[in-house]
Amino acid sequence: MNAPLAAQIDEADLRSVEGRHSNTFLRLKKKLERQVGSAIADFNLIEDGDTVMVCLSGGKDSYGLLSILLALQERAPVSFRLIAMNLDQRQPGFPADVLPAYCEALGVDFRLVTEDTYSIVKDKIPEGKTTCSLCSRLRRGIIYRTARELGATKIALGHHRDDLIETLFLNLFFGGRLKAMPPKLVSDDGQHVVIRPLAYCAERDLARFARAMAYPIIPCNLCGSQDNAQRKQVKAMLESWERLHPGRIESIFTAMKNVVPSHLADASLFPFRSLSKAEFVDEGDLVFDPQVLPSPLGLGEIGLVSQ
Repeated sequence: MNAPLAAQIDEADLRSVEGRHSNTFLRLKKKLERQVGSAIADFNLIEDGDTVMVCLSGGKDSYGLLSILLALQERAPVSFRLIAMNLDQRQPGFPADVLPAYCEALGVDFRLVTEDTYSIVKDKIPEGKTTCSLCSRLRRGIIYRTARELGATKIALGHHRDDLIETLFLNLFFGGRLKAMPPKLVSDDGQHVVIRPLAYCAERDLARFARAMAYPIIPCNLCGSQDNAQRKQVKAMLESWERLHPGRIESIFTAMKNVVPSHLADASLFPFRSLSKAEFVDEGDLVFDPQVLPSPLGLGEIGLVSQ
């Protein structure tokens, strides 16, 4: 099936979602909840008695995160509390009433924090330059302070699988490091635990979910308008790869979970200097191990030797 036709079918499928009880929507919801549940279990993201502060930006991903955590909260084997938090950065035209009204309708505890980081970023960063670095540092400090005030034991962010992969390539191309966003981390001061429950969720699925849920999306007018951002270039590259080679994104993410330090070149992760003939290395030299590959002519399997 060619890409344009596949896109047309996908859009038709989306238009058929007339309500939140359609089979299409329910399958999608179940899939996302299963993926979030798996991430929580795999990385022990939420524990009994936790107070989880969900950072609600007004974008599709954080809305989806809150909805899924609310659904899982009802049947989770552990008890945890959810508090939604939004940072009003004083961007021109920001509708400060939207998120409080949304959370009130859901019956979710909510904290709106107002800090004029917008003016600081616009003052410090020249026009046309990427604002993400400074903006994120300012936001992070305010988020940590608010979590401390609320007594939150976990801070939940809405980064998804594609965000993690894009960060991997950003660090690879521009930072010279094999590093991405982890599903769970501790802040530098050791006072906060940050979790990313959407780590297994594809952005495409979250976008479909948001359209079906008809969330009151609030656009970001600060970083979202910068077309020259390096992250957008990486995103375009990955989207192109996925169109040409479906499944490549899943393969990349699987690789992030299957790291083999002995086959990289970081001496701090693997004792290359002390390695000797007497030592056995798991997944070591495969040069003498035959690889069995399917014959391209359908003639059965063929044995190859790795070089």
